[in-house]
Amino acid sequence: MAYTTIDDPTKFFSTNLWVADNASSRSLTGFGHQPDLVWTKHRGSGATNPTFTDSVRGGDKQMGTSSNAAEDSGSHGKISSFDSDGITVIDGTNGTYPRLYFNSLNPFGASVGGNYVGWSWKAGGTAVSNGNGSITSSVSANTTSGVSIVSYTGTGSVATVGHGLGVAPKFIIVKTRSLSGEAWPVDSRAASGILYLNETGTKGSYGDSSPFPSTAPTTTVFSIGTPNNTNGSGATYIAYCFAEVKGFSKFGSYTGNGNADGTFVYTGFRPAFVMIKNTSSSGTDWVMHDSARDPFNVIGERLIANGTNAGSTATYLDFLSNGFKWRTSDFGRNENGSTFIYMAFAEHPFVTEGTKAAGTAR
Repeated sequence: MAYTTIDDPTKFFSTNLWVADNASSRSLTGFGHQPDLVWTKHRGSGATNPTFTDSVRGGDKQMGTSSNAAEDSGSHGKISSFDSDGITVIDGTNGTYPRLYFNSLNPFGASVGGNYVGWSWKAGGTAVSNGNGSITSSVSANTTSGVSIVSYTGTGSVATVGHGLGVAPKFIIVKTRSLSGEAWPVDSRAASGILYLNETGTKGSYGDSSPFPSTAPTTTVFSIGTPNNTNGSGATYIAYCFAEVKGFSKFGSYTGNGNADGTFVYTGFRPAFVMIKNTSSSGTDWVMHDSARDPFNVIGERLIANGTNAGSTATYLDFLSNGFKWRTSDFGRNENGSTFIYMAFAEHPFVTEGTKAAGTAR
């Protein structure tokens, strides 16, 4: 039975939908919190990148998760402010397509409309210096929601970086800001190996010459190896760290059964958002589903983190009161015998702090 001290998950995470109006400046509201991390995607365009923007780097800095490019300085749109209930977006510097990231009708001239999705997380607001690691980092951490945004500069030698969460993170995404041609390493200990958010391959091994050494994250730091994608000498980096909060977030793994009556995955809440990856088979995407695009079962519309693809719809899964269950044998979601990792955030906790579960004592 999962309990949570977060009775209203939207205070810390939400999925937000809007339709572009093509204005040069626009306030987007209804997020339920002041976001520090926003991941946006045009749902109809097969040419726009899923794009991370955060308050630590600044609203004029974007990085696309399907790309290995260095940080973009707001060429296709900027967040001018992270507001109490959303964000304000403005034109970027590109003279032809200044609104692609947040507010474009028919991107690149394609007649695909202006439907956007944005997943947002509340971290800790203004970043503070953290000296827990061998590298001093700048950290915006929220210990209630288990989310931190970490900025640091690489040394080229095996190192540790403070994350500010007070518990060990279970899912870490890193991207170099300053170097081009470098991937998005993901440390998910549920995978027992390293994956890349912009790629479709199987898991790799931990090690000093890998993005992450074999040393697992601790309550204060995570470890980085020597490659340029996590620790090039003098290069700058951003890391998104997620710790598990019972009843609010879950990071784990499951084994597919290859059946349309698919695997059930217990999370302890009805999911608002799920992202999964097959770690055993190559050519498999990082698939994202949420309850805003599909308020009712069956959950059908999918987007992928590692591609610019427009949203596509099929019979995929059900979001249940205490987890999710696949309705497909698709190899990217439920391949028989394959191991999958997932990250999930709650729409509704199964049991809240103030609720007594049947058969339990208070």
